[in-house]
Amino acid sequence: MIALLLLAIALSMDAFAVAIGLGAKHRQDTTKIAVMAGVYFGVFQGLMPLIGYLGGRSILGFIANWAPWIACIILVGLGGKMLYEALSGDDEDATLQDSTPHNIALDIANDANVVITHKTMTTLAIATSIDAMAAGFTLNLIPVNPYVSCAVIAVVTGIFSFIGVFMGKQSGTWLESKAEIFGGLVLIGIGIKMVI
Repeated sequence: MIALLLLAIALSMDAFAVAIGLGAKHRQDTTKIAVMAGVYFGVFQGLMPLIGYLGGRSILGFIANWAPWIACIILVGLGGKMLYEALSGDDEDATLQDSTPHNIALDIANDANVVITHKTMTTLAIATSIDAMAAGFTLNLIPVNPYVSCAVIAVVTGIFSFIGVFMGKQSGTWLESKAEIFGGLVLIGIGIKMVI
């Protein structure tokens, strides 16, 4: 259960970072934006691992002997990607990196001119939850109920996203990269634990 909670917290950090940006740049209607972020990010962050789990379940029989190593590679890769994005966010020459879904979501969230609509929130929710689909594959490899796991991931992400909007309103965007660094380190730790 601790591994599941850590996974849920780590996966929620992308959405949390975007929610902080929303709060920092969109200071009107904060409660409405916080509720929308909590619901949209929570739902998508819960659905994407379920898709990854169901897709992975169909191939698990073929890769059973290598499954822990594959899960390790996926989680360490996702964690490394989060660290890279967090640590290179200020690099002006990172044109390729700027086109990742995560960075597009941060750009939208940090643009005070963007109107926060249901379409905008859906776009942000999809962009922040794509990594969770890959992480969902690992639910085939740990002794947890995948449906309960996806629900926990959704609730944790919803709570972090809701709170993140208010934190962004109070603190600005300086917490964004710190949340991603934490999430990346947790994913790397869980990945390594899978093979130890």
